[in-house]
Amino acid sequence: MNESLIKLTKKYPELETCVGEIQAAFEVLRESYRSGGKLLICGNGGSAADSEHIVGELMKGFMSKRPVPDAFREKLLQAAPEDGAYIADRLQGALPAISLVSHTALITAYANDVAADLIFAQQVYGYGKPQDVLLGLSTSGNSRNVLLAVKTARAMGLKTIGMTGRTGGAMASCCDVCIRVPHDSTPDVQERHLPIYHALCIMLEEEFFGR
Repeated sequence: MNESLIKLTKKYPELETCVGEIQAAFEVLRESYRSGGKLLICGNGGSAADSEHIVGELMKGFMSKRPVPDAFREKLLQAAPEDGAYIADRLQGALPAISLVSHTALITAYANDVAADLIFAQQVYGYGKPQDVLLGLSTSGNSRNVLLAVKTARAMGLKTIGMTGRTGGAMASCCDVCIRVPHDSTPDVQERHLPIYHALCIMLEEEFFGR
């Protein structure tokens, strides 16, 4: 078992039941990133905040510094002699991720003009490519706007990962991988989602950037 998963289950023993799904989610994400894909993320309320949080861990250094490759550093020095070293010393390796909850003008326009339950599906349709992954967070597993985004993603050939509560709701049968936290109340589920996605982010960082 991966060291991050060992630490996770030691701190949260009840999440032992989720280890297989977490590992499967990691493998889906690893394959996507190896293929030049990106991660799209959506959720509502606290899960919207989690969507933003995950992007923050993937798009910059989390547990490691992720320096840019020497070849790119040389390109920066050539393209910008005055600032190249400053930029190269501070840029960090990124795993591309987009939070679909962030685009206020688009979301409000689409909800007002077209359909509020399709605010995430529209972005999946606009951003998504077959090598990408959609991660949907819903404590019930039944959030309609997340479900419609998952269905759109699957029609487009994207892999889909769900993070839910105990039953998985409708997402359990819609997602390629569904991580079902063994709790029922929203606060309890969300409290366990955080260490799970932290573990995933650490595993991905180690895979692509080393320790």
